[in-house]
Amino acid sequence: MPSSGKTTLGKRIAEALHYRFVDTDKRIVREEGRTINDIFAQSGESYFREAERRVLCKIKPGSSLVVATGGGMPCFNDNMDYINATGISVFLDVPVAVLVQRMVAHAIDDRPLYNANDPELVRSLEQRYQSRLPYYSKAHVIVTGETNEEEVLQKVGALL
Repeated sequence: MPSSGKTTLGKRIAEALHYRFVDTDKRIVREEGRTINDIFAQSGESYFREAERRVLCKIKPGSSLVVATGGGMPCFNDNMDYINATGISVFLDVPVAVLVQRMVAHAIDDRPLYNANDPELVRSLEQRYQSRLPYYSKAHVIVTGETNEEEVLQKVGALL
C-alpha cells in the first residue's frame, strides 16, 4: 500500500544485506521521461500497469537486489506470481489509519490514485486495501503493524 514504508525500509534492508536498492516507480519515471501522475493523465492506468510489468521483467532474478514496487504492481498482470517465482516477496501490512497519517504528514501529491486532502481518503484506502489483500496475502513474508528492519531481516533471512 502507499506509505507502508516500502522505499524507506527497502533501502535499509538493502544496506544491511549489502544489496542494491531498486524502486520500480523511479525506474518507470526514468524510462518514460515523465512523472507517474503524467503517465496516468496522458496515457491512463492500463498503460502504466504495462510499464510496471516491463520494468519488473527487466529485473534479473538472483541479482542481489531489494526491490520496492508500487503498491498496485502485485495486483496486475500476474505480477505477484512472477515476483514470488523470482524472489522473496514481503508484504508490509500497515493499518490504514497509519497510512493515512503518513500520507497527510508528508502531503503526498505524487500518487495518482490518492489525494492526501481528500475527505474520503480513509474510505478509499480501506477499499483499496481490501481489494488488494488477496494479492498481498500471497507474499512469502507478511509483517503486520509498524515495522522495523530487524524484524523484516529476521523473517527474510530465514528464506535466503
